[in-house]
Amino acid sequence: MQVDFYHLTATPLARALPRIAARVVAEGGRLLIVTGNDDQRAELDRLLWTYAPDSFLPHAECGTGDDAAQPVLLAPDAAAANGARFVVIVDGEWRDAALGFDRAFHFFDDERIREARLAWKGLADHAEVERRYWKQNDMGRWEQAA
Repeated sequence: MQVDFYHLTATPLARALPRIAARVVAEGGRLLIVTGNDDQRAELDRLLWTYAPDSFLPHAECGTGDDAAQPVLLAPDAAAANGARFVVIVDGEWRDAALGFDRAFHFFDDERIREARLAWKGLADHAEVERRYWKQNDMGRWEQAA
C-alpha cells in the first residue's frame, strides 16, 4: 500500500487533482475523491467537467446516480461504492480507511500541514505502508522529498 503526501504550495488542487484523476482512469483504474466539505465536492464536480477544453473525465457525486458505474466518484468518506482501488483525500483530513486501498493520495496545504505531519508519523507504524512526500520545486514541478 502506498500513500503519497502532496503539499500544495505553488500548484492549486484544481490543477493537481485532474491530472492524477485522468492518469488513474487512463490506466483503467477507478478513483474515489474524498472530502467532507459539501461545497468542495460540488466545486470539484464542476472542475472535473471543465478543467481542460478537450477533457472528458466521467464522474459523479456519491448518491446522485449509479455509484458502482463511475470511474471517478466524489464522496464524503472513504467508502468506495465504485470499487475504486485508488483514493484521493482533498480536504487535508487523513482517514485511516484510506489504508484499505492500493494507493492513497493525500493533498494538503499550509493550513493543514500539522495534521499531515501527524498522519505521516502515524503511518510509520504500519509496515505495509510505503510513504512518499512530494513537494514543489521553484519551477512548480513535483519532486519526491521523502
